[in-house]
Amino acid sequence: MTRKNHAFSVLQAIAAVASLAVILWSLGFPVLQFAEAANVTTFSDTLTDSAPSVVSDHTIEFVAPTGVAAGETITVTLDPAFTGVAGIAFGDVDLAVDGVDETLAAAPAAATWGVGAAGQVITLTSGTGVIAANATVTIQIGTNADAGVNQITNPATEGSYEINVTSGSADTGETRVAIVNSVTVTATVDTIFTFTINGVAAGTVVGSDTTGGDTSSTTIPFGELAADTASTAAQSLEVSTNASNGFVVTVAADQQLSSATGADIDGFVDGSYTGTPTAWAAPGATPGLENEAGHWGLSSDDTTLTSGLTDLYAGGANFVSASSSPVEVFRHDGPTDGSVAGEGTANVIYKVEVTALQEAADDYTATLTYVATPVF
Repeated sequence: MTRKNHAFSVLQAIAAVASLAVILWSLGFPVLQFAEAANVTTFSDTLTDSAPSVVSDHTIEFVAPTGVAAGETITVTLDPAFTGVAGIAFGDVDLAVDGVDETLAAAPAAATWGVGAAGQVITLTSGTGVIAANATVTIQIGTNADAGVNQITNPATEGSYEINVTSGSADTGETRVAIVNSVTVTATVDTIFTFTINGVAAGTVVGSDTTGGDTSSTTIPFGELAADTASTAAQSLEVSTNASNGFVVTVAADQQLSSATGADIDGFVDGSYTGTPTAWAAPGATPGLENEAGHWGLSSDDTTLTSGLTDLYAGGANFVSASSSPVEVFRHDGPTDGSVAGEGTANVIYKVEVTALQEAADDYTATLTYVATPVF
């Protein structure tokens, strides 16, 4: 009986407290509330490299429902499988609140946040700074921080690993990162290289000259040469290639323009066979000097020749002698589809001039050989 009466008294007391709370609430008096921890939201950790056993930067982002008061801390705790956490210094960490960078130091002070690391925990401690409720907090750890040097090493085994954060006195959160092996992507691209020699019609402007007769891909017919009158002909070269460093084209002659009688038209200038591009000059025409009776040479309107990509021939105004040694006449330093002048196309210019002293013959001839080489 006594136990029943006691139980009844307790129930009466509870009812009385409940009634009082209702009355106070109805009269507008505050009612006691108890603090309750909240979960951070939109919590993520983005790695720059998710492969096992490699160093990686971390970008941690979350929304802090309660915020952080002055003097409170933010802690980031990584799974024990991550290594190098304790080696993170304050320079390896950046903190931003709603996109605005905060000032960090080795220890908290006025208007700064202190950064420290021990074990698997990185701690940011507020000096006087605060983080408002529902602010977005971004923490960068590693070389992605402005002064970052040290990074954290990923776990050695593939899997899912936990990252925890505590923000201020009330907010906590947990996320995970996946450590997976890198994927190697491979592909092949077939080599493309085509080289075409085209004829150039009479009356075409090449360099500083105009061609006097038609050429084809296999012939350069100067025809009958008039004394003291220079004749110009040309061939157009075209290259298409996907070689990463482009190509080089050279030309060589098997001999000077020679006839069956043993006569020849010497190499520019006056039989000196110059290899240095020089402005065209007429033969010297000194009686008794066979080499001054006539000469021929070649040029190119390509302005990016040799490894220095220089304009050797002044756009086709300067000439060298045709030679049995290859002479560079066309070059480009990257892929080309053969459509752009100076990259995929160029004109090689041939010029001959004789005097009245040049030996008569109707069969002066020489054979040219072009060599086009891709550069990978």
